[in-house]
Amino acid sequence: MVPFSILDLAPIVAGGDAASAFRNALDLARHGESWGYGRFWMAEHHSMPGIASAATAVALAHIGAGTSHIRIGAGGIMLPNHSPLVIAEQFGTLESLYPGRVDLGLGRAPGTDQAAAFALRRDLDSDPNRFPRDVMELIDYLHPSEPGRRVRAIPGEGLDIPIWILGSSLFGAQLAAVLGLPYAFASHFAPAQMLEAVRLYRENFKPSAQLDRPYVMLGFNAFAADSDEEGRHLMSSVQQAFVNLRTGQPTQLQPPQQGYADSLPPPIRTSIDQALSCTAVGSPTNVAAAIRAFVDRTGADELMITSQIYDHDARLRSYEIVAGCMTG
Repeated sequence: MVPFSILDLAPIVAGGDAASAFRNALDLARHGESWGYGRFWMAEHHSMPGIASAATAVALAHIGAGTSHIRIGAGGIMLPNHSPLVIAEQFGTLESLYPGRVDLGLGRAPGTDQAAAFALRRDLDSDPNRFPRDVMELIDYLHPSEPGRRVRAIPGEGLDIPIWILGSSLFGAQLAAVLGLPYAFASHFAPAQMLEAVRLYRENFKPSAQLDRPYVMLGFNAFAADSDEEGRHLMSSVQQAFVNLRTGQPTQLQPPQQGYADSLPPPIRTSIDQALSCTAVGSPTNVAAAIRAFVDRTGADELMITSQIYDHDARLRSYEIVAGCMTG
């Protein structure tokens, strides 16, 4: 089986707060490390009541301090929200603190709505070439210093920090291929163009100093439990989150509701089912079969597992069950 990693948004559950979300994130990272997961990534989102990982580099420093060898990284940093120099310095700091353990995934989406994007950026530059330029500028800051360079990322320059391109469309696939970088596709919530993006990336990949052949990581949801019924019940929390977000009313992660999906109007149910089609739900046997089928269908080199589950112990159990699929 391919390697598995963890994507955690540090969910803030109903009745909880960011402090408890960060405690739970570290607990999950420690368990994931012991279960054999390769990476623990966190994602940048803003103005979201149910997500605590907005200051992603700071949150990753917390995870790095409490673990020993699992890789920590951003999945991802929404680069248009930042200057490339600031991100080079932040992740140079992380790499200096936790050498050989840091990944930097870069995306071009805002990770929020337009109002918050404007609050972050102070402008909404729509130039399609800005993201590739910013990626190249950031990579340049991480190169060894050259004579005459006036602006330097310290810490950052000369450090070996793997850069990933993230995406949910064909744009990121093309950019990752041209730059010869590993590619992570957000199939856990936007799977529509997954297979086409992966094909485009692999067919157009150009080797680079970082990577000599294409490498694809795909997002995948898991709601694993001791029974199919319990798995479906746990999944209802993320189904509620999708409905709330798409109706413009994002909330904290809500407790699961029995029969929630069946209560939705058919068009909404269809939309949610499509968005969450890259998902394994239920007993260990069914989850293992779903994961094997997904890897066989996509040829993924690695899976990034996310389990947005309300109860922390149930979330740990889900990741434990999935970990068993790596060797099963």
